Amino acid sequence: MSTKRDLEKAAGWNPLSVLSKWGVRSNHAYAAGFAAVGLSLLSWLLSRGKNDSKPQSDRWGLFVGEWAPTFFALGVGLKLEED
Repeated sequence: MSTKRDLEKAAGWNPLSVLSKWGVRSNHAYAAGFAAVGLSLLSWLLSRGKNDSKPQSDRWGLFVGEWAPTFFALGVGLKLEED
């Protein structure tokens, strides 16, 4: 059974502050977001070049493309942490 102290400790844990302490900055997350956009386009183009079916190529591009918003959101959170 959790004690009040355990609950307060769990609620106080901030993963963005942990990333910030590790040296990850908002600029790193923004760069990763833009890299994910480029990698998404590249993976789609390479998949189309291998004569994969169009739906399969689209899936590769969308899979990698889903990373970009995550990195941008992390960048915003880290920016708030930095300020």
